[in-house]
Amino acid sequence: MSVPAGRVLADRLGNGLRLTVEPEPGRGLVAVALTVAAGGAHDPAGRHGMAHLVEHLMFPRGTAADPDGHVGRVEGAGGTCNAETHRDHTVFHTVAPADALPGILEWEARRLLDFAPDDAVVRTETEVIGAEIRGAVGGGRLWDTAYASLHPGSRDSYGTVAELRRATAAEALAFQRAHYTAGAMALTVVGDADPARVAERVEELFGEVAAAPARTAGQPAAAPGPGPGPAGSIPYGASGTALALPLPDAAGERHAYLAHVVLAELLGRARLPRAVRTDARIASANVICGYYGQWLASAAPDLALALLGRPDGVGTGEAVAAWEDVLRGVAAAPPSDTEHRRTLNALLVNCHRQADSLAARAVAHGRAALLFPGRLPGDNGPGALAGQLARVTPADVSAAARRLLAAPYGVTELVNS
Repeated sequence: MSVPAGRVLADRLGNGLRLTVEPEPGRGLVAVALTVAAGGAHDPAGRHGMAHLVEHLMFPRGTAADPDGHVGRVEGAGGTCNAETHRDHTVFHTVAPADALPGILEWEARRLLDFAPDDAVVRTETEVIGAEIRGAVGGGRLWDTAYASLHPGSRDSYGTVAELRRATAAEALAFQRAHYTAGAMALTVVGDADPARVAERVEELFGEVAAAPARTAGQPAAAPGPGPGPAGSIPYGASGTALALPLPDAAGERHAYLAHVVLAELLGRARLPRAVRTDARIASANVICGYYGQWLASAAPDLALALLGRPDGVGTGEAVAAWEDVLRGVAAAPPSDTEHRRTLNALLVNCHRQADSLAARAVAHGRAALLFPGRLPGDNGPGALAGQLARVTPADVSAAARRLLAAPYGVTELVNS
């Protein structure tokens, strides 16, 4: 098996594990990402935060027989590692020197197959997570609060301290065995690696992972009803209003999704700053596209977030009306070719900057395999994004503005803390 630089190997093991290898000789580095189609939306009833807890427990600490632990082994090889729990998936990512790849793959498989926490470790990690939850107040919880305003009943991926304190090692083990199955995982290697050797090594190490019916990440929330959702509030650095705006399905409507990305960039770069200077109903305004500001990092339903600062004496309805007026301007007349080109260029520069990061590409490949599996392989990886963005036209951006104007939205009040 020979895969030239820039060509991606996409394969599946007999047990269903998705494998992606993007060779890039000469870098001297590799990035490895293990992506699991389980996140906060999969938490059991009464154990909000179980996915987050299992993420922590997947970093086994050192013991008398194995003093380094997982992090110690990776750092001892000259690498770094971390993980993130999202609403619909969890991703573990490592960057290390290329010659450490055989060991990195072995350690990934070992912590997956040998997962066996005890109650003492669970208690320690729930305290660590409790500190994270208490630290994620105000703006740190804005995205999840805004998401719930659009999709009532949804829960964040952090967890609830009281529920996690009752979690046991047996429950964590049951969650890991139920969700960390081959059919629900993707392993990605990007960098200075030979695809044939990687595939052989992965088959040897991960072939014992329990198979399960393949499934995709995400447990989509119920569709919101027409008009604004129920307003909540959250402490924030300034008084204002946050609008949660639904985005098209990035799998089934990729072009429309990216048109919203371009619209958000156009609004943030020029249209909203102009409105702030000329419209007394808003003191500041910005719009961020993608859950937690990341495109293509969540299965449907995804959202954009408009943040509107309100001057004293201005109500939420007035600020929202100012936002809608800006949208109507784009909906009525597509941006000029010059404005559109400047907007696209800014987004393309960001795409190329992300492409310089092996870790970002490894994570993007894993998400593509699990979140958007219905798309053609050549149209699904991070390398295709720049070309897809470039195909968005001014008319597409105008259509995206009209779609947002007609869509329901969630409202969150920002209270100056």
